[in-house]
Amino acid sequence: MTREEFQKLAENLIILDGATGSNMIKAGMPRGISTEMWILEHPDVLIFLQREYVEAGSQIVMAPTFGANRRSLSMYGLEGRIGELNKRLVEISQTAVEGRAYVAGDLSTGGRALGSDADATYEEALERYKEQISILAEAGVDLLIAETMIDMNETAAAVEAAREVCDLPVLCSMTVEADGSIFAGGTAPDAVEMLQEIGADAVGVNCSVGPDQLTAVVANMKKVARVPVLVKPNAGMPEITDKGEALYRMTAEDFGKHMEMLVEAGAGIIGGCCGTTPEYIREICKILR
Repeated sequence: MTREEFQKLAENLIILDGATGSNMIKAGMPRGISTEMWILEHPDVLIFLQREYVEAGSQIVMAPTFGANRRSLSMYGLEGRIGELNKRLVEISQTAVEGRAYVAGDLSTGGRALGSDADATYEEALERYKEQISILAEAGVDLLIAETMIDMNETAAAVEAAREVCDLPVLCSMTVEADGSIFAGGTAPDAVEMLQEIGADAVGVNCSVGPDQLTAVVANMKKVARVPVLVKPNAGMPEITDKGEALYRMTAEDFGKHMEMLVEAGAGIIGGCCGTTPEYIREICKILR
């Protein structure tokens, strides 16, 4: 997909997919392991989930490459397999959608705000993203999404890296508090202004909170946005059990009603994050289409 083709697509509401990680855990994935390796060993689980998303109405699904960057893979001794992992994970998603939806290369944070230690630098982030994006582009993704980002500067490195190695559309999504503040500083509207200026094709928020807490945040982003505003919230705030499990109580029906309000506030690209399933995407489409 070219950037011009994405702009044409974004003239209407775009429906993303819902959660991947929380659904993999429900399917039996243990905690504390490499999600990427588990999916490679259980591809049918992801294929089934992503086909359900497409059937529900998702126009874009994210390949499960969220943690497939060199820094994150090094936690499991897998950094030497970065090329193989990204390519095979993209292939699984391409198999799942069967050409009925776009496949996005999923990028995320290295886990540390820039400047938090000697190794967390803009230069390191830029090279890390250039490496992964080059592999994803070669694997044939249609676009890129840098999501659940905690640092505007690291996100800027992802955008710059993409612009250096390919011509794919780049969507950016920060994780925020209910007031729109970002973990490493700044606010969601600050991120919109900064990232659209350097070439992001959409900017928004995901994870952290539910859609019921984001109406003012979305409205404030829309005030400064020249690109589409992306919103992909959790199924409400989680309840943490004694075993450390996160339970999401917001129903698909309530999620859909709140997402309708976010579209009215200015969201142009929507989906679900932790706790959401194909049922939530189906409910969004029922209400908004």
